[in-house]
Amino acid sequence: MKFNPENYNIKDQPGLPFIDQEEIERILGAAIPDRNSVERIIQKSLNKQRLSMQDVAVLVNTTDPELIELIKEGAKTLKETVYGNRIVLFAPLYIGNFCSNNCRYCGFRASNPHAERRTLSHNEIIKNVEALEENGQKRLILVYGEHKTYSADYIAETVRTVYQVKKGNGEIRRVNINAAPMDLEGFKKVHQAGIGTYQIFQETYHPQTYKKYHEGGKKANYEYRLTSLDTAFQAGIDDVGIGALFGLYDWRFEVMGLVRHVNHLEACFNVGPHTISFPRLQNASDIDIDEDYLVSDEEFVRIVAILRLAVPYTGMILTAREPRHIRDEVLQFGCSQIDAGTKIELGAYAEEFKQAQNLDKEQFLIRDDRSLNEVIDELLGHGYLPSFCTACYRKGRTGEHFMEFSVPGFIKRYCTPNAILTLAEYLMDYAPEATKEKGWKVITENIMQLNGFNRKDELLNRIERIRQGERDIYF
Repeated sequence: MKFNPENYNIKDQPGLPFIDQEEIERILGAAIPDRNSVERIIQKSLNKQRLSMQDVAVLVNTTDPELIELIKEGAKTLKETVYGNRIVLFAPLYIGNFCSNNCRYCGFRASNPHAERRTLSHNEIIKNVEALEENGQKRLILVYGEHKTYSADYIAETVRTVYQVKKGNGEIRRVNINAAPMDLEGFKKVHQAGIGTYQIFQETYHPQTYKKYHEGGKKANYEYRLTSLDTAFQAGIDDVGIGALFGLYDWRFEVMGLVRHVNHLEACFNVGPHTISFPRLQNASDIDIDEDYLVSDEEFVRIVAILRLAVPYTGMILTAREPRHIRDEVLQFGCSQIDAGTKIELGAYAEEFKQAQNLDKEQFLIRDDRSLNEVIDELLGHGYLPSFCTACYRKGRTGEHFMEFSVPGFIKRYCTPNAILTLAEYLMDYAPEATKEKGWKVITENIMQLNGFNRKDELLNRIERIRQGERDIYF
């Protein structure tokens, strides 16, 4: 399924801005939902067709409770069809919080006099990665403040360091990064270091709101930020993540902005983002925000469902910014990745004792501080299949290659078996007995449900090899 460019006021060209505020507002203003249109759009998505901007506008303008329930049920069905019951797990590791930007909603803002600045040393990085591995983590996203200290060379060095750390049976198999935009050569350097996804958020796609909240630093340049992923693609990085910080401006506009960003990448590079994130504003040290556009829990659930329908084959990341009950609710409507065992104070993973959050040392408040095993245990209890799979990235199934596999739905032939294998590893190496019992039961149930998978005997053989001590086996 290829994206067919629509007749936008601004034509898509690599490196050129593509958000037209008036156009988005006009599309939103013209969209009048009714049952027939909502049902048609949902069915279009279930038929594996990308929604147009006009389609998405109808969904975001829907206020009828019955139609909202239809949207949620459609998203739930689509999620089950494309991703099955698997949930990919990861953890963030903050490397440094020096920052030259002055973003009013962020605890790392340069003008915050209370922020306690720190950059992990080489040995501290190793100790924190070892602690994460000892808990069973296999996938990390490294987070850096946007500061000259964290150059492309420095980031590449830290990525290589993380990959080299091995503790027992533990290892990090995929390192994603969230870092400031780079020039072409900088992106090439971090690409050569073996990063997985390069993630950067526009925060808000509304130009006036962007200017209002970004008061200094390179990030104050809206268009530079907006087109940064084009440079990443031109440098060879074909696995990127986008996102908006919901609560800065009208969530309806932000959803439209995210979809327009997806369209731009597909039009220019023939592949959209690998992931979309949709964090909500949370409390942070010395922030200065208006509360006019804060997103309610009900609106947040709608956002997740609409984005799932709008971009069926893009992974959706749900973070520990959200409280446990919200995470439990929205998982069913489209999320495919979550963080677990999250600590965002620098160096906190290697600390022996758990400490309460200190916002002067952290970027924002997290609202789900459960351990990795607590999250896995609950996922298993709800019938989900926790996954640490990194096979697609390591087998080169990224970018256009990923689309070739995932769009027709063929990716399920890899995802469920590989999720089973990584869960088996976790159960053998890290899980307490109660979790092991749940986990092996879920594995058995999922193997029985692998209809049309003609390699069950091979899968069972690989599970037995894991039981005998072999690791890192995947399809």
